[in-house]
Formats: sequence, C-alpha cells, structure tokens
Amino acid sequence: MTEWQDKAAAFRALHEDGVLVLPNAWDAGSAVAVAQAGAAAVATSSAGVSWSLGRPDGHGVRGADMVEAVRRIAGAVRVPVTADVEGGYEDVAATVRGVVDAGAVGVNLEDSTSRTELRTSAAQADLIRTARAAGAAELWINARTDVYLLGIGEPESRFDEVVSRGRAYADAGADSFFVPGLLDLEVLAALTAAVPLPVNALAGPGAPTIAELGAVGVRRVSLGSAVSKAVFGLVHRAVREVLAEGTYGALAGGSDYDVVNGLFDRS
Repeated sequence: MTEWQDKAAAFRALHEDGVLVLPNAWDAGSAVAVAQAGAAAVATSSAGVSWSLGRPDGHGVRGADMVEAVRRIAGAVRVPVTADVEGGYEDVAATVRGVVDAGAVGVNLEDSTSRTELRTSAAQADLIRTARAAGAAELWINARTDVYLLGIGEPESRFDEVVSRGRAYADAGADSFFVPGLLDLEVLAALTAAVPLPVNALAGPGAPTIAELGAVGVRRVSLGSAVSKAVFGLVHRAVREVLAEGTYGALAGGSDYDVVNGLFDRS
C-alpha cells in the first residue's frame, strides 16, 4: 500500500469505535500543534484557512488556494488529514483531485450556496457522486447539510428534511453526515437512529461534552472554526489592549517560547 492508502485506512478505522474528535487547523503550524497535542487526525477549517489568507469565509478563496493550504497542512503532520472544501469551489472534481494529490484522505462537502440557500438534495447528491468519482475509493466523504446551521425552512420541518438529505447523501456515496447547528441531544439521538451514516456534530463553547454526544450515537465531533476564532480573537484583544492601554494582560497564559518552538521538528 502507498503512504496515502495507509493514512486513508487509518482514518477510516478511526470511525469504527467511539467518537472521533477532530480539532480543526488552518495552516501548517496550527496543524502541528493539533497533532502534537495528541489528535489522531487533523481536519482543516475552511474559515480558518480563508482568514489566514486574508479572505472571508464562504467561498472567499479559490479552489487552488485551498488545495495549496491543504498541501502545506498535510505535509507538516504524520497523522491523517481531512480537508474542508466547502461546496467544491469552481470545479468539485478538480478540487477533490487536488486535495487528494496534496495528501488529504477525506473531504467535507457542504450543501449551502450562500447564507440563505441550499442546493437541492438531488443536486448535492450529484455533487457527492462527482466527488466520489474524482477521488480514490478510499477517500472519506463527509457530507454536510446546513439546514440547522442556517435555519432553513420552518423549525418543525427541519428534522425530516435533514433525515431525507442524510439518506440521499448516503445513497450517493457519502461516508458520514455532518449536521452543524444541531446540538440538541434528544434530536441528535433521533437523527443517529434515522440515517445510515455516522453522524458528525459541530461543537464548541456551550456544547454538550464529547461523552454526552457519544452517548446519543454521535460518532464524530469537529471544532470547526472555534479554535481559529479563539486565536484571532486573542490577537485582536491583545493588540487593542496594548494600543489603547499600553498593557499586556491579554497575552498572559501564552505558551513558553521553548515549548512552542519545540513543537516543530527540524529534521
């Protein structure tokens, strides 16, 4: 087997038992920090990558820019990497081939086209089929629906819509189902029982614990942009404080220089 196939097999195996926790990185340095902290795999954050390139989230970068960011991230760590490629950018097949060539063994594909609209279930299923045909058979496809995240449709209709999409995406070849914006444990329990795919939840401050999510059948938990938001928030607070007050309180608690420098292998 090739190194890529070994990582793809290892990543697939991580979904077999318990809950796979995926902290999200946005550049090579943050990926190293995530891996060195003990993560079994690294996910990328499309928001974090976009912000690191000085662009907004939501298809604010080109597919080629995201591929190059994934290449740097995958090249910096030994653990499997899965790439958030939003809705596939200009050409989903080219994007998927690009991130696979860059070293990613998984992709996220979302069904939102804006902050207010989703592709139809059938159109998103076609996108998943295109991604499956473009990538190796071992590529893990995490199909994301933004019904709950964006509040699409009437509240009482959202669960049935999400179940319908989950089943359609499974039929199209997805390996797991990502439903950001849904953290109600009772609803998650019903969802994990209703769809034939491992369910991925998006967590962060205020969310149920990993143990609580696992207890209702969630098999994968991502942090999304939460870590990058915390970092960018710290930068903003620290700079505003030093410029306005001339003090440095926001910088307290940072890691020692040698600790950070020691994360990076010179070989």
